[in-house]
Amino acid sequence: MGNKSSPTAVVIIIGNEILFGRTQDANLSFLGKRFDELGIVLKQAIIIPDVEEKIIAAVNESRHEVDYVFTTGGIGPTHDDITTMSVAKAFGIEVERNQEAVDAMNKYYEPGKLNEARLKMADIPKGATLIDNPISGAPGIQIENVFVFPGVPLITQAMFDGMTDRLVGGLPVLTENIATNLTEGTLAEGLGKIQDRYDDVSIGSYPYFKKGKLGVNLVMRSTDQVRLDNAGNEIDDLIKDLNGQILNK
Repeated sequence: MGNKSSPTAVVIIIGNEILFGRTQDANLSFLGKRFDELGIVLKQAIIIPDVEEKIIAAVNESRHEVDYVFTTGGIGPTHDDITTMSVAKAFGIEVERNQEAVDAMNKYYEPGKLNEARLKMADIPKGATLIDNPISGAPGIQIENVFVFPGVPLITQAMFDGMTDRLVGGLPVLTENIATNLTEGTLAEGLGKIQDRYDDVSIGSYPYFKKGKLGVNLVMRSTDQVRLDNAGNEIDDLIKDLNGQILNK
């Protein structure tokens, strides 16, 4: 899509509560939008349980395929928070109590409240770089191109926005939406031809049902504003030629 040299990323969402539907993930939406702004192409997002071998396998497979790997979840104080240890094992390194992490957490806890369970969050893989946590103190972790974040969206968002200087981005991904009352079946042939002419513009088709009426929301994404505009104009013309309505312009 546009800039062929755009850096790539994978997001690994870790947690039984996400996998089994007890908790709705909010981090992927945030990260996806920020990647677009930074010019980083999200290649894949996967959800896995709190299982050591699955975390190790996902991290090792992903870190060799893309520029950046981001994990969310599983770095808290409870017994099922095993992400940090699992990521360390993926790299074949040990964890140790990190004094910088302890000092950061001490600033956020009242005296005597930083117990051993909480101190577990200061056990960091040797040689890792900390990611500052301005909300609750317990840091995230960077090992090479792997970034380890908590699952709490507010904390993850604050931490991510504080470390974007570590990322090398590309051209921002631009987005345009066109909604129409036409159906996918009606649009399919013409839309396919437009996509063939604009292989540097990603064109997604998303049906909707509102107030008893069917329609399609078309989402175009590219790093090139001119190509995006031209593709959008051709889609407008296609809708008009098919006697459809453009609903959001």
